[in-house]
Amino acid sequence: MPRNISLRDLVHRLRKLGFDGPYPGDRHLFMAKGDLKVRIPNPHRGNISPHLLAEILRQAGISRGEWLKVDN
Repeated sequence: MPRNISLRDLVHRLRKLGFDGPYPGDRHLFMAKGDLKVRIPNPHRGNISPHLLAEILRQAGISRGEWLKVDN
């Protein structure tokens, strides 16, 4: 992924990809799509790095192509 992304943009794009939430969890917020739950980072830590974004997308089963097709 080429750049940092805000938590707001992450949530917005995941919603467009069919996820619901974010919901409170034990230590982290999470978003859900069917039985799949994806933890998302603490909203107070600033922007999400490309490395962390790649890990979130891997856990969510979202390809780079799918992610790039979703507009803000």
